[in-house]
Amino acid sequence: MAAPPLRLSADLQIDAAWVVCIEPVEPLPAHSVIVNNGVIADVLPTAEASARYESARHVELSNHILMPGLVNAHCHAAMTLLRGIADDVPLEEWLKSRIWPREAAHVSPQFVSDGSLLAAAEMLRGGVTTCSDMYFFPEATAGALRQAGMRVHLGLPVLEFPSAYAPNADAYLQLGFEVRDRLRDDPLVSFSIAPHAPYTVSDQTFRKIVTFADELGLPVHTHLHETATEISDSVAAHAQRPVARLDALGVLGPGFLAIHAVHCDDDDLARLARQSCHVVHCPSSNLKLGSGIAPVARMQAAGIIVGLGTDGAASNDRLDLFEEMRIAALIAKGAALDPTALPARAAVAMATLGGARALGLEGKIGSIATGKDADLIAISLESPEMSPMFDPYSHLVFAAGRADVTHAWVAGRSVLDQRHLTECDLPAILRMAKYWQEKLRDPE
Repeated sequence: MAAPPLRLSADLQIDAAWVVCIEPVEPLPAHSVIVNNGVIADVLPTAEASARYESARHVELSNHILMPGLVNAHCHAAMTLLRGIADDVPLEEWLKSRIWPREAAHVSPQFVSDGSLLAAAEMLRGGVTTCSDMYFFPEATAGALRQAGMRVHLGLPVLEFPSAYAPNADAYLQLGFEVRDRLRDDPLVSFSIAPHAPYTVSDQTFRKIVTFADELGLPVHTHLHETATEISDSVAAHAQRPVARLDALGVLGPGFLAIHAVHCDDDDLARLARQSCHVVHCPSSNLKLGSGIAPVARMQAAGIIVGLGTDGAASNDRLDLFEEMRIAALIAKGAALDPTALPARAAVAMATLGGARALGLEGKIGSIATGKDADLIAISLESPEMSPMFDPYSHLVFAAGRADVTHAWVAGRSVLDQRHLTECDLPAILRMAKYWQEKLRDPE
């Protein structure tokens, strides 16, 4: 009698009731994902997986959806310490009267590290395994998010005005490139140049950014067309809408990422599409600040790749991509008066592969495919709120919440196990948050 075939060795086998790969689109029932050296080695029916592989660890999730980790494509993680500090005011007042005075008084590497660690704990418990962040002291952000086990895309901030971090635009650029040089060997850290917005960055600085981005192969991302006032102010100051101004300066291109893009007319969208730009949609923040509703269905129809972001907790107040998926889908349908606008499958793709593509990380993350890093999350179907279940995509957008996330892995390493953060001291984080709550109560 012939000997049974030898099984292949692997580090991890995860069995799930459903595997949502994103590409291919159709969910796979009763499938397993095999992980070796932090990379997805195979995706196959569970009935075949144990016969083919001998895994050091075997996680059986017989009533779960396994999917790619969520990509928060725009955040200000440290601003989690400012959660709820300024509600029910428009963006300009929110910034000038409530946020900037407190930042001027308190922002420091410690503030950024503590706030980012609090954000990381929240995001990982909600299935976010990658965060793209734009804030002062980016090295402190990276240190905190990596301490928690997250993948981080650092937007190296650039503004004209001084802060505790840098005195001028040239100093912001220099400090940012020094951070990149120190962290560039970490495989879970990537970078972009992040001018804050057209109204806080000059033409001269944008031209420098274009030169550096081209030389270093870095994407550029910026807040853009967030409010109607931003548009009218730009027309008054530059005789151009901000998208047209950035186009004329050579900023737009395949590596350009527009955050918000709420107030875009047909010409704006045509420019963004023609230059193969990306957009990050932050629906909760835009709604809370009364900024408006981004024309996401029109963007996608134009061929623009759209990711999802939370923005910072100061303007959201949740770093919750499940909520962003649901709100994005609902307001797209309501704004278009069309129930087919932004279907559930498109919303899930925005929160995963769309964000990965926007950040230039689609070769590593955003879908479950052999050769990609094993950034994965599991969503329980065991609660009354999740029963019955007919379509995994529909459930992920319209029924599931972040409390249903039970497990998460980043590059194959467990960072959330049965709702327990494996890399974070949660009681210590909560004590730290209480300290900052008292310190930030007043702006001075």
